[in-house]
Amino acid sequence: MVKKTDNTTFDGSSKGKDSNKGAKSPANRGTSAKAVKPSITEYFSAATEKAARKKAADSMSAEFKAKHSSKRKPELKERDPRAEKFGDKKTAKLNHAVSNDQDAAEAGDEKLQKVLARAGVGSRREMERAIEAGQVKVNDRIAKLGDRVTPEDKIFVDGKRVVLRTEASRRRVILYNKPEGEICSRSDPEGRRTVYDSLPALKGERWISIGRLDFNTSGLLLFTNDGELANKLMHPSSVIDREYLVRIQGNVDDEMKRALLEGVLLDDGVARFTDIVDGAGESRNRWFYCVVMEGRNREVRRLWESQGVKVSRLKRVRYANIFIPSHVRVGQWTELTEREIADLCLTAGFDNNTHTRVMAPSREERNQRERHDNKLRAASAPPRRAKPAPRKPKPE
Repeated sequence: MVKKTDNTTFDGSSKGKDSNKGAKSPANRGTSAKAVKPSITEYFSAATEKAARKKAADSMSAEFKAKHSSKRKPELKERDPRAEKFGDKKTAKLNHAVSNDQDAAEAGDEKLQKVLARAGVGSRREMERAIEAGQVKVNDRIAKLGDRVTPEDKIFVDGKRVVLRTEASRRRVILYNKPEGEICSRSDPEGRRTVYDSLPALKGERWISIGRLDFNTSGLLLFTNDGELANKLMHPSSVIDREYLVRIQGNVDDEMKRALLEGVLLDDGVARFTDIVDGAGESRNRWFYCVVMEGRNREVRRLWESQGVKVSRLKRVRYANIFIPSHVRVGQWTELTEREIADLCLTAGFDNNTHTRVMAPSREERNQRERHDNKLRAASAPPRRAKPAPRKPKPE
């Protein structure tokens, strides 16, 4: 025997025999439709609300991914000197990228004195003085201090066209052991010998003196064909020490040394030695090694003379980390190697690759430098003793 089942629909009505009969009447169909309609409306409203919540969640997820994704373009922050100083590599790298972009944007528009210095016409200070004196023209007008030029402009110095550097060139630095009686100028109205008379010739460039020495001062003098490097080495902000060997006539006591180390008021401001070391000599003629951090005119002589003593001999023996080699005699020159130039740039805080493009020396240029150094060493070597002739055997 089969039991009758009473199946209940989703709206609460039953599917029994009686219900089937009642479904045929119009009244029952109307009542059923009214009961089903509110449930369907609630179903669709719940589905719509769920879809809206999912859409909002997807939108928030997309914003979160866009904000925190590692593939997004990094935002360049404002330059922080402390980050570069103390080793924040990420910040320093971003700042370096920003500075490179700015340099690239301004590469075609530079200050006139900077362009002339890079071309080897002179140091930046010399070019500023030449511009103020009206010796520089850009195209058809006289230049003013502060003018900016582009590679398309035509520049003239003293009526001569300046050929700007567009390709890589070799940075050179030479050391000259200056004798007394030579002037640090390209020409002298009195006809005296200049330091440039002993230097090697340059094609399309000229030597720029890194600092100066007095007519009666001898010793180390540096020259370069890179005006930017010369300006950096001479600028007071580089704080480069210069060491001199000086012979003093007069009594020098500890109180005098203390005053020179603390500072003395001169005509152009306060000056001082950063170090004083006793050298050879006794009585009233004594030698001292002294160090200054500036390149003022006759600064060493004026400092000693302010203490009532006289300087009878003065020789520069060191500039930054460069000393006079023992095989370079007075009146001779030698060219620095690439390693020595790199160390000199590092001492001055000069970026080797930013200011000028540097080309490595060729094999022939390296061979010429070696031959010149060997020639200087051979000339400074002591003479060899002649071998005595062998004695003839005595006849028996």
